[in-house]
This record gives sequence, C-alpha cells and structure tokens, in this order.
Amino acid sequence: AGPVESKNKAAMSELVPEPRQKPVVPMKPMGINTSLLGYIGIDTIIEQMRKKTMKTGFDFNIMVVGQSGLGKSTLVNTLFKSQVSRKSSGWNREEKIPKTVEIKSIGHVIEEGGVKMKLTVIDTPGFGDQINNENCWEPIEKYINEQYEKFLKEEVNIARKKRIPDTRVHCCLYFISPTGHSLRPLDLEFMKHLSKVVNIIPVIAKADTMTLEEKTEFKQRVRKELEVNGIEFYPQKEFDEDLEDKTENDKIRQESMPFAVVGSDKEYQVNGKRVLGRKTPWGIIEVENLSHCEFALLRDFVIRTHLQDLKEVTHNIHYETYRAKRLNGNGGLPPMTVETEENQESNL
Repeated sequence: AGPVESKNKAAMSELVPEPRQKPVVPMKPMGINTSLLGYIGIDTIIEQMRKKTMKTGFDFNIMVVGQSGLGKSTLVNTLFKSQVSRKSSGWNREEKIPKTVEIKSIGHVIEEGGVKMKLTVIDTPGFGDQINNENCWEPIEKYINEQYEKFLKEEVNIARKKRIPDTRVHCCLYFISPTGHSLRPLDLEFMKHLSKVVNIIPVIAKADTMTLEEKTEFKQRVRKELEVNGIEFYPQKEFDEDLEDKTENDKIRQESMPFAVVGSDKEYQVNGKRVLGRKTPWGIIEVENLSHCEFALLRDFVIRTHLQDLKEVTHNIHYETYRAKRLNGNGGLPPMTVETEENQESNL
C-alpha cells in the first residue's frame, strides 16, 4: 500500500497548480490591425454621447461667498458674460444688511454652440457683514448638506426619476478681501469647515487695488496660511487621477491659486476693440488681459478645463462621503422618502 500512496500523492501534487503571481501592471489588450478587417465604428460612441448630452443639457451650480462690496455678483456676471447674478444696482435706502446669512439662488439656462447649461448661482448676502460673525458659515453648510439630502432621498426612492434634478453645489468661489496682509480668522474658519463638504476655489477680489508686488506676496502668504492650517482647496491633491492631472493641477495649486481677479460687466473701446474693463483715472483695466489680472485664468479653469471634474468630485467624493455617513447613521437603511413622511402624517 505504501508505494501506491506515494504514487497518488505525487499525482495529486502534479494536479495542484502553483499559486500564480499577480501581475504588477495589468496587461494591455492586444491591438487588432483594423486595416485588415475594415472599419467597425467604435469611435462613433463619442459622437453618440455628445448628441445625448446636447439633448438633455446639464446642470452647474456655483456658490459665491464673501463680504459685501467685493464684487461677487459682478464677477459671476463677467464669468458667464450675462446678467446671471443679481444686478449690482446703486445703494438702496430700503435695503438693509441681513441680520443673518441668507441663501438666494437664481437659475438660468445658458445656450452656446447648441449646448444647454442650467446654471444656478447661489448667493450668500449677509456673510461676514456683522460685528460678531461667529458660526456664520453654519447656514451655508446646512444649505449644502440639504442639497445632498434632497438628492439622496430621490436616489433611494423605489420609483425614482430617470434623471434626478441636481441642486448640489458643484463649486464655491470664496472671495478674499484684498488687504495684502493675511487671511482673517473668519476666512480660515469658513474654509476649514466647508472644504470637507464642497469644492472651494479661493479668489482675491478687486485685485486692481494692489500693486503687482503686493499681489504676488499676498498670493504666496494666502497659500502658506492655507497649507499651515491644513485647508484643502480645489483641485485637491488626493483626487488627481493620473500623472497628467497631477502635473496640470500642481501648476494651478502652486502658481495660480488663489486667483487675483477683477470683474466688470461694462465694455470699453481699447485700440479699436471692445473689451470688458474698469475705467480708472490712469487707464482701463482689461478684465480678460492676463497682464492686468487673472480673470481669464479663473474662467478657463472653472468653465473650459475643470467644469466636468468639479461635477465629478462633487458626486464621487463629497456626495458619497455624505451618503455613507447618512446611511451608516441610519443603521445602513436608506432615509425615509419625503412622500412616505407626508403619507404618514396624512394617515394620523
């Protein structure tokens, strides 16, 4: 029996496959020489996606936060080249500074080149305008979380909509006063609390009030203060997807942030061209001229290169964090839908 057992063992050992080592880099699929097989048409998927997106359009929600008089509305109007934020009218005697922070949202549909965008501008009048500004970021944080909650309730409905209306804040422009000194405690507190729930892009408002040297020094000081206080602004380092993203975003983080901007919705004639600008006794500051201010950099960043990424980071990071926290707090159960709550009340 002895030799038979050893023979069986030897056979068994041959059958047991050796543990395969995991490849370090996933193998690339083999490329098929399409010239031999003819054209298939896989590349048309991009055009199909484009057509679908153009039909449905998309949402973009931008929030502006900062003290009164920093030109928030004007800058947003300049960004989208239309009156999308409340008109900057002259001082009205009946208008009082709100006692607390208010949240006002204005929706518009902007169309360009056949692409429809439902733009919502969320304004926060009253922020930082009181003598005691303690916890004045709380209504803003509450508003941002309410939008996540609204989206979550729609998502967990049994009969959910094909396209959930997206009111989540994709981008928050935080306006820093051009003091040239340092950030105020209020600025640091706001960004510390809200950088965890929304994409914050810091901007230095009314940058034409500083000399070029002051502007450079102030930008460096702001970057340093944010780093020392552990405040992450958009684009956050940990969300860079690849080396190309990292290189591009590092340049923005180390050179451009915070964008020193000037906004204006008035046009002037300069060298036979109509330009957006601000008239001063010593000439016209051209808003879109990079040697005058960094508005063009901010616009390209928010609209032309990172708009889709702002939406994705909001959905995949900030909303997912809120969702996980919410469902964990609820014992893993989805929150009650609005309809269920209303039905329960009517049944009582």
